[in-house]
Amino acid sequence: MHTILEYAAALSAGKTSSREIIEMALANIDDKNGEGARTYLKVFRDGALAEADASDRLRKHGIVPSPLAGLPISIKDLFDIAGDVTLAGVKAHQALPAATSDAPIVTRLRAAGAVIIGRTNLSPMAFSPLGINRDFGTPGNPADRARIPGGSSSGAAVSVTDGMAVAAIGSDTGGSVRIPSAFCGLAGIKPTQKRIPLTQAWPLSTTLDSIGPLCVSMSCCALVDAALAGETIAVPRVIPLRGLRLALPKNGVLEDMDATVSRAFQRALEKLSQHGAQIIEIALPELDEVIAMWRSPPSFSQMEGYARYAKQMAEHPDAYDPLIRARFAVGSVATAKDYIDLLLARADIIQRTAEATGNFDAVIMPTVQIVAPTIAEASSEEGFKKVVPQIIRNPSIVNMLDRCALSIPCHQPGELPVGLSLMGEHGDDRRLLAIGLSVEAAIKS
Repeated sequence: MHTILEYAAALSAGKTSSREIIEMALANIDDKNGEGARTYLKVFRDGALAEADASDRLRKHGIVPSPLAGLPISIKDLFDIAGDVTLAGVKAHQALPAATSDAPIVTRLRAAGAVIIGRTNLSPMAFSPLGINRDFGTPGNPADRARIPGGSSSGAAVSVTDGMAVAAIGSDTGGSVRIPSAFCGLAGIKPTQKRIPLTQAWPLSTTLDSIGPLCVSMSCCALVDAALAGETIAVPRVIPLRGLRLALPKNGVLEDMDATVSRAFQRALEKLSQHGAQIIEIALPELDEVIAMWRSPPSFSQMEGYARYAKQMAEHPDAYDPLIRARFAVGSVATAKDYIDLLLARADIIQRTAEATGNFDAVIMPTVQIVAPTIAEASSEEGFKKVVPQIIRNPSIVNMLDRCALSIPCHQPGELPVGLSLMGEHGDDRRLLAIGLSVEAAIKS
């Protein structure tokens, strides 16, 4: 897999063309032995080739809007694309009207010169960290096709790992960018929520939803993140590790790691220490409180999702995955007091955690405490109830605290993918990315 900067350099040197890159991605999508049919819900074949040709013509005249110019990017089927129906991973939604305009994030990617190659599969309504979709199939994890890719941005991750896109756009309400990134060996970003516009995206939780990229590297993530945020599209200046203070919580996030995750995470900590980072263990009981909020439903996703979608699910119950429908149904018992109490508790925990971590450059933890379970294990009702709390425990903390976070691969070749997560302060996204570049380099050294 090549990085965006590597592709941009090859295009600039005339060693390849946008059309060649798009044709290669389309060939990977069409590979009958591959995951294309389960990864993409729609492929914009003709449009992507036309956009590639236009990008190549503009490049000949020196018009290159950004490093993303001419490169294929996939869009999670949660965001509006003009003239197309947004399904949110549910086949019954094919009867809905087509969007009349692009979502702002799509508009910004087009302005950067990116080629929108297609819509990717996801957990129905983006309400599961597994990536299983009974309507459209489940794309297999690139490390082991019998395992889940993670969700809800399942197709997004596989589109990048399998060369069907150079980068992918996903959403993240409780880890839906970072979980598939960790399970599939990619880099991913969950931004501070309001930094990237959520307009014309199917909402799950208006309190927690955010939008971020899944990419080959942190530099790729930095470029796509900047485009989504409407900022200057560039890689930030690297912040060296030496002297940085990384907080390692002693409670909550390190419990119940499986052996593979534990080995990879400890190895990564040792490398970061060797490169001069100060790994400081701290007691952070606030994280236990945040975890308890998720484990004591109804959650924001259940209350806000139920309020928005209860009517259509009641009218067409067979159209929705029963396991997903059951998760929404938990929100039916919520009262206005429950909702307001949770809002107040969240505001309090955000303030207290910021006070506890303000003297650190980032908080470090495993992205997910376990490696990707098998599709068979996660598909049953019993397996679903077992693995979902395990998978969302660590990443959901970041959404509840409305912070930014990265997931960086930290496994070795031959091992199942494992992600290391860095959590920054609210609004500190670009600085966290600059630290992430150093962390990524140290882990690879």
